[in-house]
Amino acid sequence: MKPNIFFILLFFLIYVLAALLEATTNSDGGFILEENEETRIKRSDFPSGFLFGTGTSAYQVEGAYLEDAKSLSNWDVFCHSLGCGENGENGDIADDHYHMFLKDIELMHSLGIQAYRFSVSWARILPRGRFGKVNPAGIMFYNKIIDNLILKGIEPFVTIHHVEFPQELEDIYGSWLKPEMQEEFIYFADACFKSFGDRVKYWITINEPLLLAEMAYELGVFPPFRCSGPFGNCLDGNSDVEPIIAMHNMLLAHGRAAKLYHEYFQPKQGGSIGLTCNSKMYEPLTNSELDHQAARRAFVFQSGWTLDPLIFGDYPEEVKEYLGHELPSFSHDEKNFMKNSIDFIGINHYSTTYAKDCTNSSCSATENCAIQGFVGTVGERDGVLIGEHTAVEGSYVVPRGMEEIVNLIKIRYNNKPMFITENGYSSPDVHEQRVDELINDVKRIEYLASYLASLAKSIREGADVRGYFAWSFMDSYEWLKGYDVRYGLHYVDRQTLTRTPKLSAKWYKNFLTNNTDLVNMEASREELHTNA
Repeated sequence: MKPNIFFILLFFLIYVLAALLEATTNSDGGFILEENEETRIKRSDFPSGFLFGTGTSAYQVEGAYLEDAKSLSNWDVFCHSLGCGENGENGDIADDHYHMFLKDIELMHSLGIQAYRFSVSWARILPRGRFGKVNPAGIMFYNKIIDNLILKGIEPFVTIHHVEFPQELEDIYGSWLKPEMQEEFIYFADACFKSFGDRVKYWITINEPLLLAEMAYELGVFPPFRCSGPFGNCLDGNSDVEPIIAMHNMLLAHGRAAKLYHEYFQPKQGGSIGLTCNSKMYEPLTNSELDHQAARRAFVFQSGWTLDPLIFGDYPEEVKEYLGHELPSFSHDEKNFMKNSIDFIGINHYSTTYAKDCTNSSCSATENCAIQGFVGTVGERDGVLIGEHTAVEGSYVVPRGMEEIVNLIKIRYNNKPMFITENGYSSPDVHEQRVDELINDVKRIEYLASYLASLAKSIREGADVRGYFAWSFMDSYEWLKGYDVRYGLHYVDRQTLTRTPKLSAKWYKNFLTNNTDLVNMEASREELHTNA
Protein backbone atom coordinates (compact mmCIF):
# COMPACT_ATOMS: atom_id res chain seq x y z
CA MET A 1 0.00 0.00 0.00
CA LYS A 2 1.35 3.42 -0.92
CA PRO A 3 2.09 5.71 2.09
CA ASN A 4 -0.27 8.48 0.94
CA ILE A 5 -3.18 6.01 0.67
CA PHE A 6 -2.34 4.68 4.15
CA PHE A 7 -2.46 8.17 5.69
CA ILE A 8 -5.68 8.99 3.88
CA LEU A 9 -7.35 5.86 5.29
CA LEU A 10 -5.92 6.55 8.76
CA PHE A 11 -7.22 10.13 8.67
CA PHE A 12 -10.66 8.91 7.56
CA LEU A 13 -10.79 6.35 10.42
CA ILE A 14 -9.84 8.97 13.01
CA TYR A 15 -12.50 11.33 11.60
CA VAL A 16 -15.22 8.67 11.82
CA LEU A 17 -14.28 7.76 15.39
CA ALA A 18 -14.26 11.41 16.43
CA ALA A 19 -17.67 11.94 14.85
CA LEU A 20 -19.12 8.93 16.66
CA LEU A 21 -17.70 10.16 19.96
CA GLU A 22 -19.14 13.63 19.43
CA ALA A 23 -22.53 12.13 18.55
CA THR A 24 -22.83 10.27 21.85
CA THR A 25 -21.33 12.68 24.39
CA ASN A 26 -21.13 16.36 25.11
CA SER A 27 -18.75 18.56 27.05
CA ASP A 28 -20.45 17.61 30.31
CA GLY A 29 -20.17 13.91 29.57
CA GLY A 30 -23.93 13.82 29.03
CA PHE A 31 -25.80 11.63 26.57
CA ILE A 32 -26.86 13.07 23.23
CA LEU A 33 -29.62 11.10 21.57
CA GLU A 34 -28.85 9.48 18.24
CA GLU A 35 -31.19 11.28 15.88
CA ASN A 36 -33.81 9.67 13.73
CA GLU A 37 -37.10 10.86 12.27
CA GLU A 38 -38.89 10.41 15.59
CA THR A 39 -36.30 12.06 17.84
CA ARG A 40 -34.82 14.81 15.68
CA ILE A 41 -35.80 17.82 17.74
CA LYS A 42 -34.32 21.14 18.82
CA ARG A 43 -35.53 24.16 20.75
CA SER A 44 -35.78 26.27 17.61
CA ASP A 45 -38.44 23.87 16.26
CA PHE A 46 -40.83 25.62 18.65
CA PRO A 47 -42.17 29.17 18.38
CA SER A 48 -40.56 32.12 20.11
CA GLY A 49 -42.41 32.62 23.40
CA PHE A 50 -43.09 28.89 23.80
CA LEU A 51 -42.73 27.97 27.49
CA PHE A 52 -40.84 24.87 28.60
CA GLY A 53 -41.16 23.70 32.18
CA THR A 54 -41.61 20.86 34.63
CA GLY A 55 -44.31 20.05 37.16
CA THR A 56 -45.18 18.61 40.57
CA SER A 57 -48.15 18.63 42.94
CA ALA A 58 -48.37 19.52 46.63
CA TYR A 59 -49.07 16.14 48.25
CA GLN A 60 -46.55 14.39 46.05
CA VAL A 61 -43.56 16.54 47.04
CA GLU A 62 -44.17 18.86 49.99
CA GLY A 63 -44.26 16.67 53.10
CA ALA A 64 -44.62 18.67 56.37
CA TYR A 65 -48.11 17.22 56.63
CA LEU A 66 -48.91 18.77 60.02
CA GLU A 67 -46.57 21.77 60.15
CA ASP A 68 -47.54 25.42 60.44
CA ALA A 69 -51.25 24.88 61.14
CA LYS A 70 -51.93 22.68 58.11
CA SER A 71 -54.86 20.32 58.74
CA LEU A 72 -55.12 16.67 57.79
CA SER A 73 -56.02 16.22 54.15
CA ASN A 74 -58.14 13.40 52.75
CA TRP A 75 -54.93 11.71 51.58
CA ASP A 76 -53.28 12.05 54.99
CA VAL A 77 -56.20 10.25 56.60
CA PHE A 78 -56.49 7.70 53.79
CA CYS A 79 -52.82 6.72 54.00
CA HIS A 80 -52.72 6.66 57.79
CA SER A 81 -55.88 4.65 58.26
CA LEU A 82 -55.94 2.19 55.36
CA GLY A 83 -52.39 2.40 54.08
CA CYS A 84 -51.58 3.51 50.56
CA GLY A 85 -48.70 3.03 48.19
CA GLU A 86 -47.51 -0.45 47.32
CA ASN A 87 -45.29 -0.57 50.41
CA GLY A 88 -47.60 1.33 52.74
CA GLU A 89 -45.78 4.55 51.87
CA ASN A 90 -47.33 8.00 52.25
CA GLY A 91 -46.66 11.68 51.68
CA ASP A 92 -45.87 12.66 55.28
CA ILE A 93 -42.34 13.62 54.25
CA ALA A 94 -42.46 13.05 50.49
CA ASP A 95 -39.54 15.01 48.98
CA ASP A 96 -39.60 17.54 51.85
CA HIS A 97 -40.10 20.30 49.31
CA TYR A 98 -41.65 22.34 52.14
CA HIS A 99 -38.19 22.78 53.64
CA MET A 100 -36.08 22.35 50.49
CA PHE A 101 -37.95 24.51 47.98
CA LEU A 102 -35.14 27.06 47.66
CA LYS A 103 -32.67 24.35 46.62
CA ASP A 104 -35.27 22.93 44.25
CA ILE A 105 -35.81 26.31 42.61
CA GLU A 106 -32.05 26.62 42.16
CA LEU A 107 -32.10 23.25 40.39
CA MET A 108 -34.97 24.45 38.18
CA HIS A 109 -33.02 27.56 37.33
CA SER A 110 -29.98 25.49 36.42
CA LEU A 111 -32.16 23.45 34.02
CA GLY A 112 -33.05 26.58 32.11
CA ILE A 113 -36.82 26.09 32.32
CA GLN A 114 -39.08 29.09 31.82
CA ALA A 115 -42.09 27.81 33.79
CA TYR A 116 -42.91 25.60 36.77
CA ARG A 117 -46.30 24.02 37.36
CA PHE A 118 -47.19 23.21 40.97
CA SER A 119 -50.32 22.93 43.08
CA VAL A 120 -51.27 24.62 46.33
CA SER A 121 -52.45 22.48 49.23
CA TRP A 122 -56.07 23.22 50.11
CA ALA A 123 -55.47 21.92 53.66
CA ARG A 124 -52.45 24.23 54.06
CA ILE A 125 -54.24 27.42 52.96
CA LEU A 126 -57.74 26.74 54.36
CA PRO A 127 -57.31 24.03 57.01
CA ARG A 128 -61.06 23.97 57.72
CA GLY A 129 -62.42 25.27 54.44
CA ARG A 130 -65.15 27.89 54.91
CA PHE A 131 -65.45 26.82 58.56
CA GLY A 132 -62.14 28.46 59.45
CA LYS A 133 -59.78 31.24 58.47
CA VAL A 134 -57.05 31.49 55.88
CA ASN A 135 -53.79 30.15 57.31
CA PRO A 136 -51.11 32.91 57.13
CA ALA A 137 -48.29 30.34 57.26
CA GLY A 138 -49.68 28.59 54.20
CA ILE A 139 -49.96 31.86 52.28
CA MET A 140 -46.41 32.76 53.31
CA PHE A 141 -45.04 29.43 52.08
CA TYR A 142 -46.50 29.78 48.59
CA ASN A 143 -45.57 33.47 48.45
CA LYS A 144 -41.97 32.42 48.98
CA ILE A 145 -42.17 29.86 46.18
CA ILE A 146 -43.80 32.31 43.77
CA ASP A 147 -41.44 35.17 44.59
CA ASN A 148 -38.32 33.02 44.27
CA LEU A 149 -39.50 31.52 40.99
CA ILE A 150 -40.06 34.97 39.53
CA LEU A 151 -36.68 36.11 40.87
CA LYS A 152 -35.11 33.32 38.81
CA GLY A 153 -37.13 34.19 35.72
CA ILE A 154 -39.46 31.18 36.06
CA GLU A 155 -43.17 31.63 35.37
CA PRO A 156 -45.43 30.07 38.05
CA PHE A 157 -48.34 27.94 36.76
CA VAL A 158 -50.58 27.25 39.76
CA THR A 159 -53.05 24.37 40.03
CA ILE A 160 -55.68 25.14 42.67
CA HIS A 161 -57.02 21.62 43.24
CA HIS A 162 -54.85 18.56 42.58
CA VAL A 163 -56.57 15.57 44.28
CA GLU A 164 -56.23 16.54 47.96
CA PHE A 165 -58.39 18.75 50.22
CA PRO A 166 -59.15 19.05 53.98
CA GLN A 167 -60.51 15.84 55.46
CA GLU A 168 -63.18 17.86 57.23
CA LEU A 169 -64.83 18.59 53.90
CA GLU A 170 -64.98 14.90 53.12
CA ASP A 171 -66.53 14.19 56.50
CA ILE A 172 -69.18 16.86 56.01
CA TYR A 173 -70.04 16.55 52.31
CA GLY A 174 -68.70 13.21 51.15
CA SER A 175 -66.41 15.50 49.13
CA TRP A 176 -67.55 16.06 45.54
CA LEU A 177 -70.88 14.26 45.88
CA LYS A 178 -72.57 17.36 47.33
CA PRO A 179 -73.08 20.66 45.50
CA GLU A 180 -71.93 22.48 48.66
CA MET A 181 -68.41 21.43 47.67
CA GLN A 182 -68.67 23.94 44.84
CA GLU A 183 -68.99 26.74 47.41
CA GLU A 184 -65.93 25.44 49.23
CA PHE A 185 -63.92 25.45 46.04
CA ILE A 186 -64.98 28.99 45.09
CA TYR A 187 -63.99 30.19 48.57
CA PHE A 188 -60.59 28.49 48.15
CA ALA A 189 -60.07 29.84 44.64
CA ASP A 190 -60.99 33.35 45.78
CA ALA A 191 -58.35 33.17 48.54
CA CYS A 192 -55.75 32.08 45.95
CA PHE A 193 -56.65 34.83 43.47
CA LYS A 194 -56.47 37.47 46.22
CA SER A 195 -53.22 36.20 47.73
CA PHE A 196 -51.21 35.27 44.62
CA GLY A 197 -52.96 36.70 41.55
CA ASP A 198 -50.83 39.84 41.36
CA ARG A 199 -47.91 37.56 40.36
CA VAL A 200 -49.53 34.34 39.09
CA LYS A 201 -50.66 34.78 35.49
CA TYR A 202 -51.55 31.16 34.71
CA TRP A 203 -54.19 29.35 36.78
CA ILE A 204 -55.44 25.77 36.50
CA THR A 205 -58.61 25.24 38.50
CA ILE A 206 -58.75 21.43 38.76
CA ASN A 207 -56.35 18.74 37.62
CA GLU A 208 -57.97 15.89 35.68
CA PRO A 209 -61.48 15.97 37.20
CA LEU A 210 -62.72 12.95 35.22
CA LEU A 211 -59.78 10.80 36.28
CA LEU A 212 -60.35 11.83 39.91
CA ALA A 213 -64.04 10.91 39.63
CA GLU A 214 -63.11 7.55 38.15
CA MET A 215 -60.46 6.67 40.74
CA ALA A 216 -62.45 7.85 43.77
CA TYR A 217 -66.06 6.99 42.87
CA GLU A 218 -65.93 4.35 40.13
CA LEU A 219 -62.93 2.17 40.99
CA GLY A 220 -62.87 3.20 44.66
CA VAL A 221 -59.08 3.27 44.97
CA PHE A 222 -58.72 6.99 45.85
CA PRO A 223 -60.44 8.57 48.89
CA PRO A 224 -63.29 8.52 49.69
CA PHE A 225 -62.96 5.00 48.12
CA ARG A 226 -66.56 4.56 47.04
CA CYS A 227 -67.58 2.02 44.37
CA SER A 228 -69.79 -0.93 43.53
CA GLY A 229 -69.39 -4.16 41.57
CA PRO A 230 -68.03 -5.07 39.14
CA PHE A 231 -65.63 -2.12 39.45
CA GLY A 232 -64.51 -2.78 43.00
CA ASN A 233 -65.36 -4.01 46.46
CA CYS A 234 -66.11 -0.94 48.58
CA LEU A 235 -68.20 -0.54 51.72
CA ASP A 236 -70.47 1.93 49.95
CA GLY A 237 -70.99 3.70 46.65
CA ASN A 238 -72.48 3.37 43.17
CA SER A 239 -69.97 3.18 40.34
CA ASP A 240 -72.60 3.85 37.68
CA VAL A 241 -73.91 7.06 39.24
CA GLU A 242 -71.56 8.71 41.74
CA PRO A 243 -68.69 9.44 39.31
CA ILE A 244 -71.16 11.33 37.13
CA ILE A 245 -72.37 13.43 40.09
CA ALA A 246 -68.84 14.15 41.30
CA MET A 247 -67.76 15.15 37.79
CA HIS A 248 -70.76 17.46 37.42
CA ASN A 249 -69.97 19.22 40.69
CA MET A 250 -66.29 19.64 39.78
CA LEU A 251 -67.14 21.10 36.37
CA LEU A 252 -69.58 23.55 37.94
CA ALA A 253 -66.99 24.45 40.58
CA HIS A 254 -64.55 25.24 37.80
CA GLY A 255 -67.13 27.27 35.89
CA ARG A 256 -68.10 29.35 38.91
CA ALA A 257 -64.47 29.96 39.90
CA ALA A 258 -63.61 30.95 36.33
CA LYS A 259 -66.58 33.35 36.28
CA LEU A 260 -65.30 34.92 39.49
CA TYR A 261 -61.81 35.25 38.05
CA HIS A 262 -62.90 36.65 34.69
CA GLU A 263 -65.23 39.22 36.24
CA TYR A 264 -63.30 40.41 39.31
CA PHE A 265 -59.63 39.47 39.03
CA GLN A 266 -58.58 39.14 35.39
CA PRO A 267 -59.31 42.80 34.49
CA LYS A 268 -56.84 43.97 37.16
CA GLN A 269 -54.37 41.08 37.25
CA GLY A 270 -54.26 40.28 33.55
CA GLY A 271 -53.82 36.52 33.87
CA SER A 272 -55.58 33.53 32.34
CA ILE A 273 -57.36 30.44 33.63
CA GLY A 274 -57.80 26.90 32.39
CA LEU A 275 -58.25 23.28 33.44
CA THR A 276 -56.24 20.13 32.75
CA CYS A 277 -57.68 17.05 31.10
CA ASN A 278 -56.30 13.51 31.14
CA SER A 279 -56.12 13.03 27.37
CA LYS A 280 -55.15 9.56 26.24
CA MET A 281 -55.18 8.91 22.49
CA TYR A 282 -57.27 6.03 21.14
CA GLU A 283 -56.80 4.20 17.84
CA PRO A 284 -59.28 1.61 16.48
CA LEU A 285 -58.30 -1.98 17.18
CA THR A 286 -59.49 -3.10 13.75
CA ASN A 287 -60.54 -1.37 10.56
CA SER A 288 -64.20 -2.10 11.27
CA GLU A 289 -66.56 0.85 11.40
CA LEU A 290 -67.61 -0.19 14.91
CA ASP A 291 -64.06 0.07 16.23
CA HIS A 292 -63.55 3.40 14.49
CA GLN A 293 -66.71 4.62 16.21
CA ALA A 294 -65.43 3.20 19.50
CA ALA A 295 -62.16 5.15 19.19
CA ARG A 296 -64.08 8.37 18.53
CA ARG A 297 -66.42 7.59 21.43
CA ALA A 298 -63.48 6.92 23.77
CA PHE A 299 -62.09 10.38 22.98
CA VAL A 300 -65.46 11.98 23.64
CA PHE A 301 -65.98 10.08 26.90
CA GLN A 302 -62.62 11.30 28.18
CA SER A 303 -61.55 14.62 26.68
CA GLY A 304 -64.99 15.62 25.42
CA TRP A 305 -66.80 14.93 28.70
CA THR A 306 -64.38 17.33 30.37
CA LEU A 307 -63.88 20.03 27.75
CA ASP A 308 -67.20 20.32 25.89
CA PRO A 309 -69.03 21.93 28.85
CA LEU A 310 -66.16 24.42 29.38
CA ILE A 311 -66.12 25.55 25.76
CA PHE A 312 -69.59 24.85 24.36
CA GLY A 313 -71.56 25.03 27.61
CA ASP A 314 -72.98 21.50 27.59
CA TYR A 315 -72.10 17.81 27.59
CA PRO A 316 -71.36 16.00 24.31
CA GLU A 317 -74.36 14.40 22.66
CA GLU A 318 -72.75 10.95 22.85
CA VAL A 319 -72.34 11.26 26.63
CA LYS A 320 -75.98 12.36 26.97
CA GLU A 321 -77.13 9.45 24.82
CA TYR A 322 -75.28 6.73 26.71
CA LEU A 323 -75.68 8.04 30.27
CA GLY A 324 -79.30 9.10 29.85
CA HIS A 325 -81.15 10.32 32.93
CA GLU A 326 -78.16 9.60 35.21
CA LEU A 327 -76.36 12.60 33.71
CA PRO A 328 -77.38 15.88 35.37
CA SER A 329 -78.25 18.76 33.08
CA PHE A 330 -76.97 22.31 33.20
CA SER A 331 -79.47 25.10 33.78
CA HIS A 332 -79.69 28.00 31.33
CA ASP A 333 -77.60 30.22 33.62
CA GLU A 334 -75.07 27.46 34.18
CA LYS A 335 -74.64 26.92 30.45
CA ASN A 336 -73.96 30.64 30.05
CA PHE A 337 -71.17 30.82 32.61
CA MET A 338 -69.73 27.43 31.69
CA LYS A 339 -69.40 28.32 28.02
CA ASN A 340 -65.92 29.64 27.21
CA SER A 341 -64.94 29.41 30.86
CA ILE A 342 -61.35 28.49 29.97
CA ASP A 343 -58.73 30.68 28.32
CA PHE A 344 -56.56 27.66 27.54
CA ILE A 345 -56.73 23.87 27.55
CA GLY A 346 -54.31 21.88 29.69
CA ILE A 347 -53.50 18.50 28.12
CA ASN A 348 -52.01 15.73 30.26
CA HIS A 349 -50.88 13.16 27.70
CA TYR A 350 -48.77 10.08 28.27
CA SER A 351 -50.01 7.20 26.14
CA THR A 352 -52.09 5.72 23.32
CA THR A 353 -54.10 2.48 23.32
CA TYR A 354 -56.38 0.58 20.96
CA ALA A 355 -60.12 0.95 21.37
CA LYS A 356 -62.69 -1.71 20.53
CA ASP A 357 -66.45 -1.60 20.40
CA CYS A 358 -68.35 -3.32 23.20
CA THR A 359 -71.86 -2.89 21.86
CA ASN A 360 -71.47 -5.81 19.47
CA SER A 361 -68.47 -7.72 20.79
CA SER A 362 -67.23 -9.39 23.96
CA CYS A 363 -65.69 -7.09 26.58
CA SER A 364 -64.98 -7.22 30.30
CA ALA A 365 -67.75 -6.39 32.76
CA THR A 366 -66.13 -3.02 33.59
CA GLU A 367 -65.88 -2.05 29.91
CA ASN A 368 -69.29 -3.22 28.77
CA CYS A 369 -71.13 -0.41 30.54
CA ALA A 370 -72.53 3.03 29.83
CA ILE A 371 -70.12 5.00 32.02
CA GLN A 372 -67.25 3.72 29.86
CA GLY A 373 -69.14 4.45 26.65
CA PHE A 374 -69.21 0.71 25.90
CA VAL A 375 -65.57 0.90 24.84
CA GLY A 376 -62.84 -1.61 25.63
CA THR A 377 -59.13 -0.83 25.50
CA VAL A 378 -56.20 -3.13 24.73
CA GLY A 379 -52.50 -2.59 24.23
CA GLU A 380 -51.78 -5.09 21.47
CA ARG A 381 -53.09 -6.14 18.08
CA ASP A 382 -52.33 -9.51 16.50
CA GLY A 383 -49.79 -10.18 19.23
CA VAL A 384 -47.88 -6.93 18.65
CA LEU A 385 -47.81 -4.22 21.33
CA ILE A 386 -48.85 -0.73 20.29
CA GLY A 387 -45.69 0.53 21.99
CA GLU A 388 -43.21 -0.30 24.72
CA HIS A 389 -44.53 -0.84 28.24
CA THR A 390 -44.08 1.81 30.93
CA ALA A 391 -44.34 1.42 34.71
CA VAL A 392 -48.09 2.13 34.59
CA GLU A 393 -50.39 -0.69 33.54
CA GLY A 394 -52.11 0.09 30.25
CA SER A 395 -49.69 2.91 29.41
CA TYR A 396 -47.44 2.56 26.35
CA VAL A 397 -44.81 4.61 24.53
CA VAL A 398 -46.51 5.79 21.33
CA PRO A 399 -45.03 9.15 20.26
CA ARG A 400 -47.42 9.67 17.33
CA GLY A 401 -50.24 9.90 19.86
CA MET A 402 -49.06 13.37 20.92
CA GLU A 403 -49.60 14.81 17.46
CA GLU A 404 -52.88 12.92 17.06
CA ILE A 405 -54.44 14.04 20.37
CA VAL A 406 -53.36 17.66 19.87
CA ASN A 407 -54.86 17.69 16.37
CA LEU A 408 -58.15 16.19 17.59
CA ILE A 409 -58.44 18.83 20.30
CA LYS A 410 -57.40 21.55 17.85
CA ILE A 411 -60.18 20.60 15.43
CA ARG A 412 -62.93 20.01 17.99
CA TYR A 413 -62.29 23.20 19.97
CA ASN A 414 -61.44 25.63 17.16
CA ASN A 415 -57.74 25.73 18.02
CA LYS A 416 -58.21 27.08 21.53
CA PRO A 417 -54.74 27.82 23.03
CA MET A 418 -53.23 24.66 24.55
CA PHE A 419 -50.48 23.74 26.99
CA ILE A 420 -49.09 20.24 27.39
CA THR A 421 -49.32 20.32 31.18
CA GLU A 422 -48.02 16.78 31.78
CA ASN A 423 -45.96 14.35 29.71
CA GLY A 424 -43.39 11.93 31.05
CA TYR A 425 -41.99 8.44 31.36
CA SER A 426 -41.38 5.89 34.11
CA SER A 427 -39.41 2.71 33.48
CA PRO A 428 -41.29 -0.58 33.94
CA ASP A 429 -38.29 -2.35 35.47
CA VAL A 430 -37.46 0.17 38.20
CA HIS A 431 -37.38 -2.59 40.86
CA GLU A 432 -34.52 -4.29 39.04
CA GLN A 433 -32.45 -1.16 38.41
CA ARG A 434 -29.49 0.06 40.43
CA VAL A 435 -29.16 3.74 41.31
CA ASP A 436 -26.69 4.36 38.48
CA GLU A 437 -29.16 2.78 36.04
CA LEU A 438 -31.99 4.97 37.34
CA ILE A 439 -29.82 8.05 36.85
CA ASN A 440 -28.66 7.05 33.36
CA ASP A 441 -32.23 7.11 32.07
CA VAL A 442 -31.74 6.84 28.31
CA LYS A 443 -35.29 5.52 27.83
CA ARG A 444 -36.72 8.70 29.35
CA ILE A 445 -34.62 10.82 26.99
CA GLU A 446 -35.88 8.81 24.02
CA TYR A 447 -39.45 9.24 25.25
CA LEU A 448 -39.19 13.00 25.77
CA ALA A 449 -37.40 13.60 22.47
CA SER A 450 -39.86 11.55 20.42
CA TYR A 451 -42.94 13.09 22.06
CA LEU A 452 -41.53 16.60 21.64
CA ALA A 453 -40.82 15.87 17.97
CA SER A 454 -44.42 14.74 17.56
CA LEU A 455 -45.64 17.89 19.33
CA ALA A 456 -43.48 20.10 17.12
CA LYS A 457 -45.05 18.49 14.05
CA SER A 458 -48.57 19.36 15.26
CA ILE A 459 -47.46 22.96 15.87
CA ARG A 460 -46.04 23.18 12.34
CA GLU A 461 -49.46 22.03 11.13
CA GLY A 462 -51.11 24.95 12.90
CA ALA A 463 -51.92 23.78 16.46
CA ASP A 464 -51.84 26.71 18.89
CA VAL A 465 -49.77 25.05 21.62
CA ARG A 466 -48.11 27.57 23.95
CA GLY A 467 -46.00 25.42 26.29
CA TYR A 468 -44.82 22.00 27.47
CA PHE A 469 -44.28 20.66 31.01
CA ALA A 470 -42.26 17.50 31.55
CA TRP A 471 -43.64 15.38 34.37
CA SER A 472 -41.97 15.54 36.69
CA PHE A 473 -39.28 17.78 38.10
CA MET A 474 -38.13 15.07 40.52
CA ASP A 475 -39.06 11.57 41.65
CA SER A 476 -42.02 11.92 43.98
CA TYR A 477 -44.92 10.13 45.64
CA GLU A 478 -46.97 8.59 42.84
CA TRP A 479 -50.22 7.94 44.69
CA LEU A 480 -51.07 4.22 44.89
CA LYS A 481 -47.66 3.32 43.44
CA GLY A 482 -45.78 5.06 46.25
CA TYR A 483 -42.17 5.92 45.46
CA ASP A 484 -41.44 2.94 43.21
CA VAL A 485 -42.73 4.65 40.07
CA ARG A 486 -40.20 7.33 39.15
CA TYR A 487 -41.07 10.04 36.63
CA GLY A 488 -38.51 12.61 37.75
CA LEU A 489 -35.78 14.37 35.85
CA HIS A 490 -34.00 14.32 39.21
CA TYR A 491 -33.35 11.19 41.24
CA VAL A 492 -34.35 11.48 44.91
CA ASP A 493 -32.61 9.26 47.42
CA ARG A 494 -35.35 8.07 49.77
CA GLN A 495 -32.99 7.94 52.78
CA THR A 496 -31.24 11.31 52.43
CA LEU A 497 -33.68 13.08 50.05
CA THR A 498 -30.66 14.23 48.06
CA ARG A 499 -31.57 15.32 44.53
CA THR A 500 -29.32 14.12 41.71
CA PRO A 501 -29.86 15.27 38.11
CA LYS A 502 -30.51 12.30 35.86
CA LEU A 503 -29.17 12.07 32.34
CA SER A 504 -32.59 13.28 31.18
CA ALA A 505 -32.17 16.50 33.19
CA LYS A 506 -28.87 17.14 31.42
CA TRP A 507 -30.48 16.36 28.07
CA TYR A 508 -33.42 18.70 28.81
CA LYS A 509 -30.99 21.45 29.82
CA ASN A 510 -29.00 21.03 26.61
CA PHE A 511 -32.19 20.98 24.57
CA LEU A 512 -33.31 24.26 26.17
CA THR A 513 -30.00 26.08 25.96
CA ASN A 514 -28.50 24.93 22.65
CA ASN A 515 -30.10 27.70 20.63
CA THR A 516 -30.49 31.46 20.77
CA ASP A 517 -34.28 31.80 20.61
CA LEU A 518 -35.49 34.58 22.88
CA VAL A 519 -38.51 33.76 25.01
CA ASN A 520 -40.86 36.69 25.39
CA MET A 521 -43.11 35.48 28.19
CA GLU A 522 -44.84 38.82 28.68
CA ALA A 523 -45.88 38.96 25.02
CA SER A 524 -47.16 35.38 25.24
CA ARG A 525 -49.29 36.23 28.30
CA GLU A 526 -50.72 39.37 26.71
CA GLU A 527 -51.67 37.50 23.54
CA LEU A 528 -53.42 34.76 25.53
CA HIS A 529 -55.38 37.35 27.52
CA THR A 530 -56.30 39.26 24.36
CA ASN A 531 -57.57 36.12 22.62
CA ALA A 532 -59.51 34.86 25.67
